Amino acid sequence: MTKHVWHEHPSDTLRVEEGFRLADVDADSTPGFPHGKSHGEKELAKRRELLGDLQERLYAASRVGDDTDAVLLVLQAMDSAGKGGIVRHVVGGVDPQGVELAAFKAPTDEERAHDFLWRVEKRLPQRGFIGVFDRSHYEDVLIGRVRALASADEIERRYGAIREFEQKVAASGIRLVKVMLHISRDEQKARLMERLDRPDKHWKYNPGDVDERMLWDDYMQAYQTVFDRTSTTDAPWHVVPANHKWYARLAVQELLISALEGIDPQWPAADFDVEAEKKRLAAS
Repeated sequence: MTKHVWHEHPSDTLRVEEGFRLADVDADSTPGFPHGKSHGEKELAKRRELLGDLQERLYAASRVGDDTDAVLLVLQAMDSAGKGGIVRHVVGGVDPQGVELAAFKAPTDEERAHDFLWRVEKRLPQRGFIGVFDRSHYEDVLIGRVRALASADEIERRYGAIREFEQKVAASGIRLVKVMLHISRDEQKARLMERLDRPDKHWKYNPGDVDERMLWDDYMQAYQTVFDRTSTTDAPWHVVPANHKWYARLAVQELLISALEGIDPQWPAADFDVEAEKKRLAAS
């Protein structure tokens, strides 16, 4: 942990505890990090090497049959909050062969024929991998609630199902890192306007995003209920202020590093005689 850089670690300052109120989170703040953008971007680049080393050790151990754990990063946010930037600038800094990315869209007919967690369970990361859910099973209690895509009783059932599911996932050896990137309504408006102002960003714009903005308060209440019902000891939520993209990326990077350091993966020992192989190679 870089105590000289972070006054308080993100796993402590951003963790959702009892009594948490999303309305009290300043999306423009940088909790625990007393420096500015320039320092933050340098730290992001510096810590990328450590993240990559930890991930490579985790992957290497799993390739030789060691019974190692996995990490699952769950990303939730309102549109334009920066999920793609986290995938590119944080997760993108590690070896892609050890990463499994799942982006959950509207369920297919086949997926609708099963329980809402069926498609999610199939995409859990293998041992030794970092899994990333770009949106997740939480869509089923967020948009599902706001847009009334399921009954109130069904939504209520899903909270319990999620808690039980994540408890089993954690018990299986998958470290859950659940992150909500929290931007302000004004910042989202500015980011969406930038997409309209720039032809190279038009492909990222979805007219439906404006429709969702009209329901902003409903979504904030839905997120608050998610935190109240599903932030647990085994699978806590972390709310990351995301008006400053550099801070959000740095905070998520530290949360991933912390999860990997908790696993403490080691380089696997050679299953051959190293000195003998050196001699054979020298003589070849």
